[in-house]
Amino acid sequence: ARSELEEVVRRLEAGGVTLEESLSLWERGEALAKVCQAFLAGARARLDSTPVDSAGADTAEDPAR
Repeated sequence: ARSELEEVVRRLEAGGVTLEESLSLWERGEALAKVCQAFLAGARARLDSTPVDSAGADTAEDPAR
């Protein structure tokens, strides 16, 4: 999603597209930005819920063990 969003921004900044195409790109960019924001929010929530000790080390059990 991030790579596609970067491409949308690049195309909008470059210009040379019709108004209709610009609107379509803008809408796609908005949708992609929401996907990226949701991903970041999920990652932040997982980090916030990971217990750490006073030294900052992750104290969650290692599922590989």
